[in-house]
Amino acid sequence: MNVNMSADEVLTHIKQLQGSGTTLNKKKVKQTHPDLMRSALFYFPSWEHAIQNAEVLE
Repeated sequence: MNVNMSADEVLTHIKQLQGSGTTLNKKKVKQTHPDLMRSALFYFPSWEHAIQNAEVLE
């Protein structure tokens, strides 16, 4: 799998999305930020785990 973000970059990007009011719905993020989703699922067992690790509430 080709990932272009580190685990820290994934978490930072999730925090930025949440901070800007963007929905963190898995389907929406997959459509609008496919690289983020691909990288998150490479480093974490699920999208929900990535969000939890970023200490973000949906």
